[in-house]
Amino acid sequence: MYLYIKSLHLIFVVTWFAGLFYIVRLFIYQTEALQKNEPERSILHQQLSKMSRLLWYVITWPSAVITLILATTLLILQPDWLKMSFMHIKLSFVFLLYLYHFSCHYIFKKLQKGEIKYSSTQLRIWNEVATLFLVAIVFLIILKSQINWIWGTLGFIAFGVLLMVAIKLYKAIRENKPSGKS
Repeated sequence: MYLYIKSLHLIFVVTWFAGLFYIVRLFIYQTEALQKNEPERSILHQQLSKMSRLLWYVITWPSAVITLILATTLLILQPDWLKMSFMHIKLSFVFLLYLYHFSCHYIFKKLQKGEIKYSSTQLRIWNEVATLFLVAIVFLIILKSQINWIWGTLGFIAFGVLLMVAIKLYKAIRENKPSGKS
């Protein structure tokens, strides 16, 4: 029974992350659409709001809730995991991931009302935060080592810096790209 629950947990973690990755991408598109002129603005906002709403309430939220239920079940079935310090670190990252999820919900609600709170560049950076959580959580659960925690932290920071450099490079390329207009 444990392995079935663990498998389902992993499946819902994957769908949750897929939702988190895609919802912020939709936030970027919505933010950029809200800066366009009419009628393009209204058409895009309506379509992107619908896509966001379906993704958020049909995939992302249910996956987050089911992930939490399955994770709790796994810890009840294997309480010794809670005696291991790597699990406390992992659970701290998971807690921060849920805070990230709630902050995405805040952005989602604002954009559904047509309110822009962040620029598309800020949202591109925000989109990478979920990647950092994914990397940290996967390495912690696979390596299960506190000694590697120091190297993992340094790697985590280096990975974050590389992501920020890549985002800035991408932005520079986008801004310098010819628009194709005569």
